[in-house]
Amino acid sequence: MRIPTTLSIVLGTVLVVAAGVGSLVLLKNILEPKEAVSEQNVEIRDGIQYVTIKARGGYSPRQSRAQANIPTRLIVKTNGTYDCSLALVIRSIGYQKILSQTGEEVIDLGNPSPGTLQGLCSMGMYSFAIAFE
Repeated sequence: MRIPTTLSIVLGTVLVVAAGVGSLVLLKNILEPKEAVSEQNVEIRDGIQYVTIKARGGYSPRQSRAQANIPTRLIVKTNGTYDCSLALVIRSIGYQKILSQTGEEVIDLGNPSPGTLQGLCSMGMYSFAIAFE
């Protein structure tokens, strides 16, 4: 009888600690200052718009602004990334892929219409948005 009770206490403690850590990560994402909209990660070369996002411990910048209705490619850069931001999902274009831990992924977005494209990790912990105007 003592072993199951001890095991229950240990498992209960582990679950409480795991829930606390998960809550802290969620709270950090909610309370952290929102990164200013950056346009430095958007450039147009030879008629093609490139939006660059870094993936490591989340996505940076979290918000971008770009032009709508021009050929656009999203470049997602990783550099020693080992967290869930490697598992990129962009539902609006049906994109889902595990990125390499270090490298670049170029995603053709076509000619995006005005609106917001949102990307997130497969766990939903990290996200980024590109507002096409």
